[in-house]
Amino acid sequence: MNFVSTRHTAPPATLSQAIAAGLAPDGGLYVTAQRPQASAWQPQGSLALDAAAVLAPYFEGDALAPHLSKLCADAFDFPAPLRALSTPGDHVLELFHGPTAAFKDFGARFLAASLAELQRDREQPLTIVVATSGDTGAAVAAAFHGQPGIRVVVLYPDGRVSPRQAHQLGCFGDNIHTLRVAGSFDDCQAMVKQALGDRELQARVPLSSANSISLGRWLPQMSYYAHAALEHHARTGNVLNLVVPTGNLGNAMAALLARAMGLPLGQIALATNANDVLPRFFHGGAYQPATSVATVANAMDVGAPSNFERLRWLYADDDAALRADLHVEAVDDAAIRALIARRWTQAGEVFCPHTATAVAVLEALRADGMQGDWAVAATAHPAKFESVVEPLIGQALDVPPSLSALLQRPAHAQPCAPEYAALREVLLA
Repeated sequence: MNFVSTRHTAPPATLSQAIAAGLAPDGGLYVTAQRPQASAWQPQGSLALDAAAVLAPYFEGDALAPHLSKLCADAFDFPAPLRALSTPGDHVLELFHGPTAAFKDFGARFLAASLAELQRDREQPLTIVVATSGDTGAAVAAAFHGQPGIRVVVLYPDGRVSPRQAHQLGCFGDNIHTLRVAGSFDDCQAMVKQALGDRELQARVPLSSANSISLGRWLPQMSYYAHAALEHHARTGNVLNLVVPTGNLGNAMAALLARAMGLPLGQIALATNANDVLPRFFHGGAYQPATSVATVANAMDVGAPSNFERLRWLYADDDAALRADLHVEAVDDAAIRALIARRWTQAGEVFCPHTATAVAVLEALRADGMQGDWAVAATAHPAKFESVVEPLIGQALDVPPSLSALLQRPAHAQPCAPEYAALREVLLA
């Protein structure tokens, strides 16, 4: 299979080429030239096996194809359980059981394993440059930490991530270089895109990306949706509908692509925080990126979601069809806090602020009479956001052992101006 750019002016690339490049030469995002489909998917017995089955069409004929089963087994060695909520027909898909307690661990570990295989026997080192609004950077750092021949430069918006997220981002050292940028996530993302498009820099310092713009991050995120949907369908005979909290749209795009492949997924709704670029578009307005605002669900503080290009590609640039197919709602900070407190009091359920946005949207859908089996994507462990969650539930949260181990390490991040020249200097150092 070949992969093409959302902007249509770059030459087709193989899977390995697209993963190694991160961003297409014309500044677009890599997407599939064909959309593989099947009508009789069957559960394979584990997350790793389901992942290998779903990803196989994209790997066919590529240099990475012989390694796919091992890549999946190594990357997906922790669970993604689908658990029932207190409200009938509602579930939570727990995606926070990886090393950094966030869903980003799935894609980051798969990408790291893939790039390590591609880098094998290459003399020139590769630099991964990644912008993060909170969780991506830590997942990428953990996945690539200590890998020979690979350096990682992480950019995060100073003061706009939780204290525990900030500590995670700076606690690795070695081949992980962390920059705290005096700006927003959108500033960080723009700097990364400029670096990836800087051909003179690339000639001196080979670069790739580990943001959700990366094909190697996006495609494997289908795996947990496929696994949950197949297991649920085999057990109940019902399709699984989803509510996905989203910022840069990568996680949502993974769910949509999985459904487009014929997996037993039904309706897909998206939840955002007060950064309402997507809801305004889906409610009939023009797509208009905006300056992001800080919220308690900081990992979704995105004003210019990169994967919107992929979203339009999936719907053949038919905005009317796109608007008709997806339900998208924004949830403000007051509603996020209220939901966390109320669900704890009513049912002993505790959610991170991002998961809470999705639960709020699901509650609204149910209030409007929505039927069927639904799952909310729980994107992070609530203990990563203790300063928000603990005052609302009135008690301390247990910290997962993997997260606790990272928090015990010393952390350091280098200050950085929100200017491309500052990042370029670091990359050339």
